[in-house]
Amino acid sequence: MSYPCHVFKTGKHTVKLISVHQEDSQSSASSPPPKPLLVSAPCEEGEFPVLVFLHGFLLYNSFYTQLLQHISSHGFIVVAPQLYTIAGPDSSEEISDAAKTTDWLINGLVHILPNHVQPNLNKLAIAGHSRGGKVAFALALGYAKTSLTFSALMAFDPVDGMDKGKQTNPPILTYIPHSFELKMAALVIGSGLGGLKKNLFFPPCSPQGVSHQDFFDECKSPACHLVAKDYGHLDILDDETKGIRGKSTYCLCAHGKAREPMRSFVGGAMVAFMRAYLEGEMEDLWSLRDNPELAIPVAVSIACFQD
Repeated sequence: MSYPCHVFKTGKHTVKLISVHQEDSQSSASSPPPKPLLVSAPCEEGEFPVLVFLHGFLLYNSFYTQLLQHISSHGFIVVAPQLYTIAGPDSSEEISDAAKTTDWLINGLVHILPNHVQPNLNKLAIAGHSRGGKVAFALALGYAKTSLTFSALMAFDPVDGMDKGKQTNPPILTYIPHSFELKMAALVIGSGLGGLKKNLFFPPCSPQGVSHQDFFDECKSPACHLVAKDYGHLDILDDETKGIRGKSTYCLCAHGKAREPMRSFVGGAMVAFMRAYLEGEMEDLWSLRDNPELAIPVAVSIACFQD
């Protein structure tokens, strides 16, 4: 048995980061995207699967640069829209904007990629963090229609509100086991410290009752659940996040000793999951399931797979 340690390390591809602004259409052959984008793509010639990644509440897509690069280095194009800079409790508009961004990929994405890099939109995944995880689930469940079909859904510490009974609009959780009518495989990753308060002044960043366990409980097979025991809700962000919002990420949520191990774990798990359900290569994912204590670079308190 081989263990997929390589998915937790940088892959073989050189990666290019591309910022795309609505006012700057980089090609006369394409229209600007509905929202500003941060795109991470391999530089080498080839055709690659595509991941749409949705940021967390009041965070910037640029805070995920190291995670996006990790995923792209293993042969994936990652498109991360900036859905908003200021937002209230209702996420309906960002669900719609995420759908519009997905449809823009059809005619727009190829024009902003490096030469000889082609997106394979028949191999498309959706992922999100925190409130972005809720939005990813909403999109996968058809709360907004898209012309493209997702084949894999991933969410890290998805959050559906402040508490059970205090879900933000539109509520996603039904509290009925296995009630989600998903037409794709789902990976839910949780943080062991996400449900803890950082201090007396702020609630937990990933409150019990509206977080990863609840989302996983409503998934049908095939679904995977991994929880990193000693890491927090924001530990997948870059090592350094600047500005007022960036600095606040260090003090709002309970966190581990460093971000890099958690970020590598999440990136590697996502790579293994996409290889399984976008490309049909199951070996890395089964190794995580069968031997998590050997394969995963962080302590995992739960590794529950439905087949």
